Amino acid sequence: MFSTVREQMDTIFREDPAATSYLEILLCYPGLHAVLMHKVTHRLYLAKLRVLARFLSQLARWLTGIEIHPGATIGRRLFIDHGMGVVIGETAIIGDDCLIYQDVTLGGNGKEKGKRHPTIGNNIVIGGGAKVLGNITIGDYSRIGAGSVVIQSVPDHSTVVGIPGKVVRQRGAEEKLDHCKMPDPEGQLIATMTRRIEALEDEVKQLREERVTPQ
Repeated sequence: MFSTVREQMDTIFREDPAATSYLEILLCYPGLHAVLMHKVTHRLYLAKLRVLARFLSQLARWLTGIEIHPGATIGRRLFIDHGMGVVIGETAIIGDDCLIYQDVTLGGNGKEKGKRHPTIGNNIVIGGGAKVLGNITIGDYSRIGAGSVVIQSVPDHSTVVGIPGKVVRQRGAEEKLDHCKMPDPEGQLIATMTRRIEALEDEVKQLREERVTPQ
């Protein structure tokens, strides 16, 4: 258990420039508390002590603002940054070395039974407010932009933005998620339509002028 705590704290130190000491991380990072509590509740869940597991997970939610169902499967070195409003569903699977920001939902999209939550690969970054819904897979080294709603599976090394989420870039494994440089597919589409409308208006204006011009 001590090695697990140390590994989680090392991850936060590496990922968060605001972290100044291990004591600060241990006392002040709700993402750390939520992940460690989930390790306990998940074991209880697998041991069929599901009411106790749910009770402790709800207690963790009250303390941290992060709701992780005890049935969810979480890999190593998950860092939930800030964390308030994060929801991770029962059948969600998260790989190793993932980074999740506040208000992210890994949820279902209906009342279906069985596997109904997403599978998140390794080395994934999910921006604040993003929603990943349904039994879909997010490929390794992918990046989900803030506020995106992802309802279809995503291949490895992808950058996804928009509602619904669209793959706007395929890139190398080490590229960072820079929201200041993210493509805006909806904005690009609107700009294209605006240019086309302006061109059509010019054509209509020219045709009208030709009709009224005396021969």
